[in-house]
Amino acid sequence: MATTDITAEEFQKTLEDNDILLVDFWADWCGPCKQFAPIYEQVSEEHPDVTFAKVDTEAEQELAAAASITSIPTLMAFREKVLVFSQPGALNAEQLNEVITAVKGLDMEEIHRQIAEEQAEGQQQG
Repeated sequence: MATTDITAEEFQKTLEDNDILLVDFWADWCGPCKQFAPIYEQVSEEHPDVTFAKVDTEAEQELAAAASITSIPTLMAFREKVLVFSQPGALNAEQLNEVITAVKGLDMEEIHRQIAEEQAEGQQQG
């Protein structure tokens, strides 16, 4: 599975249609982004069960702003539509594989339970 460029219009559907989604926020003028791109592409080939998306922050400024992107490259990982990892900076292949392994190993029942508890507490305080 190679990487896929996505736009703001495609982001929500891509998020909903994939159990694990990694998103690389990048720009053409960004040196570290260009260094990270072949690593991201290579690692995508090793994980056909994960969707690897790329967002060009120049073309998709509203999406980058909505995602609170302040530094690029920024890698975000979603599992079951929940943001579980977000970090600026280029990773090497070993670090990227560690992130993927960690995301795959998450106890999503526990995470969904925690989110539900936080939402319930927020409603009680409101």
